[in-house]
Amino acid sequence: MSNELIVKKKEIKATEKIVENIKSILEFYGALGFEMLPIKCLSLVKTNDQSDKLFDKGSLLKYLRKEIGDCNRCRLSKGRTNIVFGEGNPDARLMFIGEAPGREEDLQGRPFVGDAGRLLTRLIEKMGYKRKDVYIANIVKCRPPMNRDPEKDEIEICKVFVEKQIEIIKPVVIISLGRISAQTLIGNDRLKMTSIRGNFFDYKGIHLMPTFHPAYLLRNPKDKWLTWSDAQKVLERLKGIKG
Repeated sequence: MSNELIVKKKEIKATEKIVENIKSILEFYGALGFEMLPIKCLSLVKTNDQSDKLFDKGSLLKYLRKEIGDCNRCRLSKGRTNIVFGEGNPDARLMFIGEAPGREEDLQGRPFVGDAGRLLTRLIEKMGYKRKDVYIANIVKCRPPMNRDPEKDEIEICKVFVEKQIEIIKPVVIISLGRISAQTLIGNDRLKMTSIRGNFFDYKGIHLMPTFHPAYLLRNPKDKWLTWSDAQKVLERLKGIKG
């Protein structure tokens, strides 16, 4: 093969990579509801190997956090201290999704750091992981007043962000924590936890396991064994799926 042909093939491959990057940008901002492309995002299109770094999962999560900004899209913004975006391994095979931040989460800007969070951490470690190995987020990013349940319109406005987090991370399994998380991800607000927990559902090709919220388990410790049973099913499912 001539040197000229080799160079030509490299140029074609580089062009294809740029096109894919542009597609990723368009899909990313489209999912956030942008009708026009922000000018600043044009700097993300690179013609060299740096483009790979710009489009890794960690970078995309950072871009998503920047797009959320100092969010005032719903009434929850009025009483919050911090937006609780989520944290963990961008390449996680296992993702936990709760309902909404509580008092400690609001103060620290991190998910599941109060009493319920410590119980979740123990579950994660019992499963053989560390918190840094998984990804943890919530359906809504701001604390509802008096720790009430997030309302339907608040969920509808905010859920695009957790949906985008899932799309970026692409976990093998999601464990939804609590009724609201499960109902939102399954798309049915009439489901009861007692009838759905312990059963796998499909979320856009991802295995979804609903289980009790750690805050519920603190109030009802007799049901902890049920959540451990759900976690064991998840471990078996993860073991059976390579990657």
